[in-house]
Amino acid sequence: MNTLQEKIKKLAEEFHSENIGHRRHLHAYPEPSFEEFETSKYIQKQLDQLGIPFQIMADTGVIGLIKGHKPSDEVIALRADMDALPIHEKNEVEYVSKNIGYMHACGHDAHTASLLGAAKILNSLKAEFGGTIKLIFQPGEEKVPGGASLLIAEGVLENPKPEAVLGQHVAPQIPVGKVGFRPGKYMASADELFVYVHGKGGHGAMPDLNIDPVLIASHIIVALQQIISRNANPKMPSVLSFGRVIAEGATNVIPDQVYIEGTFRTLDETWRASALGKMKKMAELMAEGMGGSCDFQIKKGFPALVNDEALTHRLKKEAQNYLGEENVIDLDLWMASEDFAFYSQIAPSCFYRLGTRNDDKGITSSVHTPTFNIDEEALKIGPGLMSYLALKQLGN
Repeated sequence: MNTLQEKIKKLAEEFHSENIGHRRHLHAYPEPSFEEFETSKYIQKQLDQLGIPFQIMADTGVIGLIKGHKPSDEVIALRADMDALPIHEKNEVEYVSKNIGYMHACGHDAHTASLLGAAKILNSLKAEFGGTIKLIFQPGEEKVPGGASLLIAEGVLENPKPEAVLGQHVAPQIPVGKVGFRPGKYMASADELFVYVHGKGGHGAMPDLNIDPVLIASHIIVALQQIISRNANPKMPSVLSFGRVIAEGATNVIPDQVYIEGTFRTLDETWRASALGKMKKMAELMAEGMGGSCDFQIKKGFPALVNDEALTHRLKKEAQNYLGEENVIDLDLWMASEDFAFYSQIAPSCFYRLGTRNDDKGITSSVHTPTFNIDEEALKIGPGLMSYLALKQLGN
């Protein structure tokens, strides 16, 4: 074995069954956002066994450091999230979730297992590279304010400060064996909207004596869509969706209040701020004009995720060298959100996708569904590719 690539591929093959074991253990014991205490202990144990020093941040986050033996001051960070979703799993597998009501339905078990695998590969090669690799096992990606923002506030991108941050996410729409990259804007911001429309309830047969919040809420929902269609740049994707409307009246009872929940997503931070301001003003004025009132609350979520152009182009070429050009695809914009975006606001970052789909095995379910699963061949590709990209970025 002469080349770094060959050595990494050999180690990825050698550690594959162990990585599967990591993933299956984590899958069987999922924990919700910011409560990943046992997951954190498991990661700490693995790093201890490898002799990799680490520190705890944001209660459950585990931050490890691997220093190459050759002289270099360069630093790169590799990130994996580790929280699960409040979903009841319906897969019939031996490693099905034992924490009823929670499931690794977004592949964070695979992300963590991949980073553990990469840690073992990189630790095995310390004598052959220069630079420092920071391992970020991050809590709370699925819940605002996002574990990334908490880790950053506690200094995860300092001492040492990485020149770049890499993140990897499973992709059930991409066949196993392939990966995807997209330079520039990739994923949307995500803000949560909580709207209380107040009126005056009463008998449904006497609307003239009431102020109908159901009617007001209906007008607000329709009118807010016009902000997207009339004010947004047609070239800038924007999504406004309302998924919960509660009006606790009856067939002949007009309620005093209607409660609405929704989400707003876009890919431009200036437009994001402008649109939210317009929504709040329109809803409040419309309710007032119809005799009621509106309390329009905005819970700021994750920013838009922007992959550094130069870094991502470079890593895409390295991925082609590692996997073959035919196994590296271009990604489209994705209106889902990711708190990895917080890293991308501070340091040059690249968030890429790892194919996990296998039609022949029936592994086709989307993320955030009770039947989501992965082809575990991806646990050979994920750790190996992440290790290779890290070392190439460090100039090895």
